[in-house]
Amino acid sequence: MNLLAIDTATEACSAAVLSEDRLYEHYQLAPRAHNRLILPMVSELLAESGVELTELDAIVFGCGPGSFTGVRIAAGVAQGLAFGLGLPVIPISTLAALSLDALDTEGTELSYACIDARMNEVYWGIYERYGKDSVRLIGCESVIPPGHIEALQGKSGVGVGSGWAAYPELLAEQLGSGLQSIMPDRFPRAAFIAKLGAVALAQGGGFPAEQALPVYLRDNVARKIDKRTP
Repeated sequence: MNLLAIDTATEACSAAVLSEDRLYEHYQLAPRAHNRLILPMVSELLAESGVELTELDAIVFGCGPGSFTGVRIAAGVAQGLAFGLGLPVIPISTLAALSLDALDTEGTELSYACIDARMNEVYWGIYERYGKDSVRLIGCESVIPPGHIEALQGKSGVGVGSGWAAYPELLAEQLGSGLQSIMPDRFPRAAFIAKLGAVALAQGGGFPAEQALPVYLRDNVARKIDKRTP
């Protein structure tokens, strides 16, 4: 299996190639430079991995939530590449990717993934480990004020993502004993999006290229953006 994964949903810009059991990734913190960086990253990774575009089985991308511009860039690049190559796309939640990173690092079974959504809100999702390289969402992802989040009763986990850097005390207070540790400096990475994409593809989770759509969560703002777009 050969997969190309990209993510531009947050301040981080990354791309990865998963080829059988080999994983190659380029990652850079570069706010507002994703549009310029992502395609050169892809070209460099393909050359480094020795995988040709025609050898890819699918395009995986971080579909959000995150920056509205960022998730649109990732969806657009994934859609363009998939159309040109006749490949399926696999959208992966950025909160799921954060969670897999955190669970692999901390060795826990539960992740409180949280991305700063600005406007005194966070993108929030609770995930548990589900097999070796996968996670499963508990409940639903949401955009919510940080003072309204809740822990799972009787369970503790790791807090991960930029929301924990923006609102550490408030989030920790809400979770109380349900919080085991935090990783506030983590952003979604294409390497974990690739791993989740491999599991999804093996389970028949590919979609036609036209379904490479971003996930905003904050629908009212998304509609405003769409109205400004030609």
